[in-house]
This record gives sequence, C-alpha cells and structure tokens, in this order.
Amino acid sequence: MTYDVVIVGGGPAGLSAALALGRARKRVLLCDAGPRRNAAAVHIHNFVTRDGTPPEEFRRIGRAQLATYPNVEVRDTGVTAIGGARGAFEVSLDASTVTARRLLLCTGMIDEMVPLAGFRELWGHAIVQCPYCHGWEARDQRWGYLVLPFNTSHVAMFAQQLRGWTHDLTVFTQGHVDAEPLRAAGLRVDTAPVTRLERGSVVTANGTVPIDLLFAHPNQRHVPVVAALGLELEDGMVKVEPMRKETSVPGIFAAGDLTSRAQGALFAAAAGAQAATVINLELTIEQPL
Repeated sequence: MTYDVVIVGGGPAGLSAALALGRARKRVLLCDAGPRRNAAAVHIHNFVTRDGTPPEEFRRIGRAQLATYPNVEVRDTGVTAIGGARGAFEVSLDASTVTARRLLLCTGMIDEMVPLAGFRELWGHAIVQCPYCHGWEARDQRWGYLVLPFNTSHVAMFAQQLRGWTHDLTVFTQGHVDAEPLRAAGLRVDTAPVTRLERGSVVTANGTVPIDLLFAHPNQRHVPVVAALGLELEDGMVKVEPMRKETSVPGIFAAGDLTSRAQGALFAAAAGAQAATVINLELTIEQPL
C-alpha cells in the first residue's frame, strides 16, 4: 500500500497534521503505537477550547474528527523501521510494510527518570516540568525547583519565572550552579544534596523541606525509530528548517516535542499543521496535471 504521507505519532502534532492533510485530499496513514508521552498528565492546559481536557479525551475527539475523511487511515501500530528515500519511503509497521511519498515524525520524546528515590513515583503529578501546564492549580503553594547537573543553563531565568505563580519557592541547586546570583535575585536557595523525594517534601542532607509541587527538567531521548534515522540534531532535538519543518533527510519532516524545548500540546498542534501545509504543497506540485 502506498500513501502520500505516513505520520508517526498520534498526539496533538500528528492529529493536527492528519487533519490538514486529510482536508487537502492527500492519502494519509497515521500510526499511533502509544503510550502517550505525557501518560502521567490528567489534563491538557493552554489549548484554547480544550483547556482542562483529559489527554485521552483529546485524542478521542481528534480521531473522531479524522473519521470524516475517508482518505485518512488511523492504525494503532508501531513503526519499527524506516528505509528508502524521498518519494518512496519503506515504512515497517508491527505487522506489515507500507510505502510513503513523505514522512512526518510526531513521536515526542521519552523523559528519562532521574535516579533519585521517589522521582519515578511522583513524576507527572507532584514533579512536573511546565508552570504553564500546572501552575494555576498550585498557585500560592510551596514550590521547589530541582536543579539537575545536565540542565543548568537557564536556572535563574526559569526560577524567577516561577515567582509569577507563587512567592514560596525554594531552588535546590545541589551545588550544580552558583547560588549567589540566585540569592541576589531574591530567590531562596538550598545547596544541600537531595537524598529523597516524597509527596509533600524534599529530603536533603540537611533535613526535610515541605514542598507541594516540584519542578525538574530530566534528560530526554528519542524513540528508537527516530534515533536510528541518523537525523541531524541540535541541542539533542531533531533539527528542522524553521518554516518547512523538514529534517536533514529530504522528505522526512518532524513536528512537536522532538524538535523543540518549547513543549506543549498547542505548540505541537501548530507545528503539525505547519508541516502538513508544506508537505501538501510539495506533493500537489509533483502530481501530473
């Protein structure tokens, strides 16, 4: 079976791209193996008309709307390998192989768990990444920001941003960054090593600090099928041309969280639609009159 476009990943970016391409009369296969990247999250926020929607409900609505377009096929299947070249990609699925003129990667990223007691159990609800997603519900509560050794470049800027939601903020530097500039900015700093994370508290070498919501930015890695493609990366993310969303491999496009540190459902959906318009233009131009 040959498709105009195979989309890998059925989150906001993939659904948005499939909708735009479907309405443009292209033959599309959307592959979604699950589980979703934000599996621990219970609501989507900052998505106009969908603020507070559970992620599974968002996907259900998206798929229901795609059902209007008979040229869009959705399969609950993984993509295990990608070969070929622009115009004739060979896409290996869990149980079959299809051909695609173009590919759009919307796979998101995998968050790597920090090897710290309690981190995995609290991740996604008591430990989060984004104040825009979680800040309103926890406003004016006791917040913490856990500085990790591999993510220190924007500590002061991020910490100061958090004060828009609460003034009760502790930055746990663990000695990874200079504490004095943070203190000079009016931030409360704890430099002791963190030994354990518990619901409602951060345990350090010096004692227990009550915390209602903790922010952290763990490392992220690409899903295996993306990592195997050898795409050019920038700061660990798939590098794409800003307007076209095409990767370093001709004919392979990417949109959403795997391309940017600015990660969110609305951003991903917008990028998916943007990539879809470029792909549609290319395919339409290639079609004989």
